[in-house]
Amino acid sequence: MGILPVNRLLISMSVPIMVSMLVQALYNVVDSIFVAKLSENALNAVSLAFPVQNLMIAVATGTGVGINALLSKSLGEKNFKRANLAAANGVFLAVCSYIVFALLGVFCSRMFFTVQTDVAEIVEGGTAYVAICTICSFGMFLQITYERLLQSTGKTIYTMFTQGLGAVINIVFDPIFIFVLDMGVAGAAVATVMGQIVAAILAIYLNGKKNHEIQLSFRGFRPSGAIIGVIYAVGVPSIIMAAISSVMTFGMNQILIGFTTTATAVLGVYFKLQSFIFMPVFGLNNGLVPIIAYNFGARKPDRMLRAVKLGILYATGIMAIGFAIFQVSSAVLLGFFEASDYMLQIGVPALRIISISFLLAGFCIISSSTFQALGHGVLSLIVSLVRQLVVLLPVAWLLSLSGQLELVWWAFPFAELFSLTLCIFFHRFVYRREIRPMMEDRA
Repeated sequence: MGILPVNRLLISMSVPIMVSMLVQALYNVVDSIFVAKLSENALNAVSLAFPVQNLMIAVATGTGVGINALLSKSLGEKNFKRANLAAANGVFLAVCSYIVFALLGVFCSRMFFTVQTDVAEIVEGGTAYVAICTICSFGMFLQITYERLLQSTGKTIYTMFTQGLGAVINIVFDPIFIFVLDMGVAGAAVATVMGQIVAAILAIYLNGKKNHEIQLSFRGFRPSGAIIGVIYAVGVPSIIMAAISSVMTFGMNQILIGFTTTATAVLGVYFKLQSFIFMPVFGLNNGLVPIIAYNFGARKPDRMLRAVKLGILYATGIMAIGFAIFQVSSAVLLGFFEASDYMLQIGVPALRIISISFLLAGFCIISSSTFQALGHGVLSLIVSLVRQLVVLLPVAWLLSLSGQLELVWWAFPFAELFSLTLCIFFHRFVYRREIRPMMEDRA
């Protein structure tokens, strides 16, 4: 972390995560492709369930960011006792998070759909899908947590194995449960949680066998309020940022369903497709955070700045490729989801308009990871809050008053432009606050 050339280190840590996340994006898309073969209502059920799934992932990955930052910083400071405590308390938090979502799944799944639509096929299919995904979410929480422990010590190659295995299981069993066993939408959920559980088992095994920097033991374990506080000081802003995305998606669904349920299906398809573009950037992000955090703890500002600049360069490049694909191949992409003529009519301009925001998003994502790694997660929270709730949703609602669906999609690039402005301002603040003093001390 503190010795290898930064570019080589960033690539070696990020590429395995990027590959595994691409595989994960693939099986998320395959889920919807299979479900779309049932009916557009079945696709809508999965689309409307997205905020719940996103919220669970938000809690798991947000907590993982806090674990990752504390653990990497502790290792950079050679504080191995605190690193072990961070790992153990992180697993404890994953179990607690699972219990909360399992209870919500039991008691609130149907209500979540009935407040959105009265279409019986969507309500029944969506309720079953969400209930299974939440009640069996222990696999997802443990998988993500143990993968973050591997990433914190630079062993990102193993996360490619865990996520890859989970993805393969999901892809293989999706058609079996959905069509052969005639389980419909619920079958997609069963295949998903099966993949997560197997991946979690492998991640736990790899930590025990390969992650020697961490001595993870629960003998005599007691939760540490101080450690949990430090984890959530960085993790909660990240959780809220991703949870805001769930609120935004829920709100956008309500705006779009006022036009037609097909519009919500288009939004659901967009979120599945954009994961192919965003997942590699998030993989880059996951590789970047421990590098910045470690060198922050080791007080090596030159390496931190080099990592941030490379992260921005690579992220922007990936996003530019994604923009080009969406501009040229929107109709082809929608065709994978059995798109009707009407869905193509409203979906092609939607994908082309929203993808304009890709050109700005790479910088914003890397900025957020930088703020988190340097202990300023609240800045990332502010950017996300402003972009998705203060700007995007109100602008989308105002544009919807025109009665023209196509105008609503322009809220996405407008909000991203606002986000970019905030990120530039916060970058200057963080540099003056954290990095410049280190450089002055060295001088």
